[in-house]
Amino acid sequence: MPINIPKALPAREELKQEKIFVMDEDRARTQDIRPMSILILNLMPEKEKTELQLLRLLGNTPLQVNITFLRMATHESKNVSKSHLDTFYTTFDEVKDRRFDGMIITGAPIERLQFEEVNYWKELTKIMDWTKQNVTSVLSICWGAQALLYYYYGIDKYELPKKLTGIYQHRVSDPTIKLVRGFDEIFNAPHSRYTTVSMEEIKADSRLQLLSTSDVAEAFIIMSTDAKHIMVTGHLEYDATTLAEEYIRDCDKGLDVELPENYFPNNNADEQPMNTWRSHTHLLFSNWLNYYVYQQTPYVWE
Repeated sequence: MPINIPKALPAREELKQEKIFVMDEDRARTQDIRPMSILILNLMPEKEKTELQLLRLLGNTPLQVNITFLRMATHESKNVSKSHLDTFYTTFDEVKDRRFDGMIITGAPIERLQFEEVNYWKELTKIMDWTKQNVTSVLSICWGAQALLYYYYGIDKYELPKKLTGIYQHRVSDPTIKLVRGFDEIFNAPHSRYTTVSMEEIKADSRLQLLSTSDVAEAFIIMSTDAKHIMVTGHLEYDATTLAEEYIRDCDKGLDVELPENYFPNNNADEQPMNTWRSHTHLLFSNWLNYYVYQQTPYVWE
């Protein structure tokens, strides 16, 4: 089934070229179906790239999904045009009286800051409090996952000796959990971050389940026991070239960064990297939408 997005959204044409089923508002209104409403809080600087990555995944399920993009009112984005934000994004004040079946909170390149130092932290905590009654399930990514772990469970992040960047092998701890249904016992996933969280603190919290780990990247997929919060510390949504683009960007800034691990063929930055995590990315998003959004959300919000 399709995702319902605005006709003029730039990602629309590329999604159609990739044969992702997209639908505009006019056609969606003629279907006698209860679509899922998904709110995406996009905190990434290059918002259009993140839009395409997430819409590609949300559009590959049997469900009709209505998408609403949310931005922070207390933060000025520098890497996307004001017209794009004004046209396709809304603020919390404009959606606070609505209810959503699911929500995605993306990562953000601010992980070296303490949470309270982030200029939109108070606004974000207000949104997270609002989700308790207004969102069935929240899927958070990288810094977004760390923010939820800190705010709800008191698990703080800490800085790594060097940036964790590359493709790492992960294991599934319990294949009977619906979120990882269909996963291979060992699978690949990208990471790109300077901070991490303690596996010991996660394991010690009875409100949390650690569903997937890595020998190098450690805690990867974490879920609350009530399935309200799903936290992914890496970037399964990344394209094959995203880590390469980040590496080139960091080099151009003069940063002392190493090649992403297990990524470029022959460790040669001139060779084209391949996507070895795509199938598990689709599985994760499909399982989330099916088991934790569609199967759990009320048909009519009261």
